[in-house]
Amino acid sequence: MALYEHVFLARQDLAQAQVDALAEAATKIVADHGGTVVKTETWGLRSLAYRIAKNRKAHYVMLEIDAPGDTVAELERQTSINEDVIRYMTVRVDGHEAGPSVMMRKQERDRERRADRGERGGDRGERPRRDREEENA
Repeated sequence: MALYEHVFLARQDLAQAQVDALAEAATKIVADHGGTVVKTETWGLRSLAYRIAKNRKAHYVMLEIDAPGDTVAELERQTSINEDVIRYMTVRVDGHEAGPSVMMRKQERDRERRADRGERGGDRGERPRRDREEENA
C-alpha cells in the first residue's frame, strides 16, 4: 500500500468537536476501504493567506494514511462533497515522519517563546518604567 498525507481546511465557525468529527469521518472512510490512518494531527485555527469562501481563518487537520489509491480517491470524493471543508490536498509521500510534524514542532516552539517572554516581565521588549519620583529627581 502507498503512503499519503491528507490535509483539509474546515470552516472557521465550526467548533473543535465538529472538526474532530470530520477527522473521525475521514478515518472511518479510510478504514472501511481497506486502509489505515497512521496519525491524525489537528493544527488548530489558523489565519489564511487570502479569503476563501468568506473565511479568513480555517481549522487545519492532517491525516497520515497507509492505503491503496482507490481508498484515497473515495476519501477525496467524499471530502469534496462536504460543505464544512473549504480546501483539501492529498500528497503521496515516500515515508511518514517519526514524531510530530513540522507544524506541531513550530507551535511548540512558539509556545515556549511566549512563556519565556512572560517570565521576564516585559512581553514586548520594553524598558521597565520608572516611578515618577525617580524621573523628577
